Amino acid sequence: MKRYLWAAGAGLLVTMVVGLLAMSSFAAPSPLKPFERGSWREVLRAHAGRPTLVHFWGVTCGPCKVELPQLGQFMKDHPGIDVVTISADLVPNLPDATQAMLDKAGLASADNFIFGDGYVERLRFEIDPSWQGDIPRTMLIGRDGAISTIEGTADISDLDKWSAGQGARR
Repeated sequence: MKRYLWAAGAGLLVTMVVGLLAMSSFAAPSPLKPFERGSWREVLRAHAGRPTLVHFWGVTCGPCKVELPQLGQFMKDHPGIDVVTISADLVPNLPDATQAMLDKAGLASADNFIFGDGYVERLRFEIDPSWQGDIPRTMLIGRDGAISTIEGTADISDLDKWSAGQGARR
């Protein structure tokens, strides 16, 4: 009888642990990926054929702190739009603060990057040779690959219109 109870208890414990691990991995935020030379090509390739909003921001950017929660709500309201964030802050080594801001804004499950190369000019040039580094900056990539850029804070109503034009439902 004791052996049966022990086996039943052990089985229940294993089932609970497996369930907890499955739930935690399901809810786990996507980790920050280093944005390095060649990453822009990879982002374009990974999201090809899907409407994608790419947002460049930084933890030291005042307007970004206001805009991030709005983008988090946009992502929630528009599941047919891929959302990519790229922390392009000139202040290096802020991954913890970056992740905390993304979590708080509801963007933890987006495809999140942080500049991982000290030569930020090269990274910006790969993205857009005319970009001088101002943030926030949002690039809207259509299903057809056409890119439009919003310098400064994006108006959510404009993003909604763009999303509707991409056939992405709310």
